[in-house]
Amino acid sequence: MRSPLTGRSPSAFAKLLSLILLLLAAASAAIGYQTNVPVCYAISVLFIIAAVLLPQCLIIADQWERMIVLRLGKLHGIRGPGLFVIIPFVDTVATSIDQRIQTTSFNAERTLTRDTVPVNVDAIIFWQVHDTERAALEIANYREAIGQVAQTSLREMIGATELSGLLSERKKADLVLREEIGTKTAEWGVSVISVEIRDVAIPPGLQDAMSRRAQAEREKEARIILGSSEQQIAQTFVDAANIYATSPGAMQLRAMNLVYEATKERGMTIVIPSAMADSMNPSSLGGLLAASAPPSVESLLARSQRVAG
Repeated sequence: MRSPLTGRSPSAFAKLLSLILLLLAAASAAIGYQTNVPVCYAISVLFIIAAVLLPQCLIIADQWERMIVLRLGKLHGIRGPGLFVIIPFVDTVATSIDQRIQTTSFNAERTLTRDTVPVNVDAIIFWQVHDTERAALEIANYREAIGQVAQTSLREMIGATELSGLLSERKKADLVLREEIGTKTAEWGVSVISVEIRDVAIPPGLQDAMSRRAQAEREKEARIILGSSEQQIAQTFVDAANIYATSPGAMQLRAMNLVYEATKERGMTIVIPSAMADSMNPSSLGGLLAASAPPSVESLLARSQRVAG
């Protein structure tokens, strides 16, 4: 049964003391009955009164609790944690404040983003009471107020953000929400530790359109890469053709290398035209190499002397 003065059930320790007082009252009444001493009856009555009032004035607060004590309607003090005593019918415990970190879930359904896309957003806020007096006296229900402020701030943030930013920059949105909500709840003695957006749901039709757009972007990038590769390959072929055109010996060596690569496999016969076979003759190849080689210094000097003579 809850006490009208404290708003909570008496503690086990107070119940134990009350039981002991009742036993003492019974023992005192028994002694008064046997000895016919009226004082024993008076002491028994006092024990009974103390046993009834003790659970109302002896209160134990847990480690994370703070009790707001009012005396004749005015703030008398903040008690806890541990054991403390109040004056029955003069002091009352207005409320109990939990100072542990707590969570509140909130959401925004079918809220339009800055680019007019309806989204459903689920989020969670982690908060803690840092000023017990303000949380108890300046707002009627700080838990409900935190949920309402969080939901309003979430809707405002969604309306000021485009869908792409909401999906890709979720950490930034968390920080914005934390700052906005924390600014409003600081006046109530509540600090916001963090805000986390858990889910952003968009309409199914828009999901299909975004999927097709992403696929088209990937195909575009793949085609660009393929075209760039083809361009590089073509440029390499052009450079090789220019080298072969200016150096017949290089062309002959390349042809011989192709024949060698083709004849590495066992049991393979290659038919080569006689003209091609003659061109691969070492003597003719040496002549081609000599013709394609740059002239030496001695030949240039002899040529210049003949021209001078």
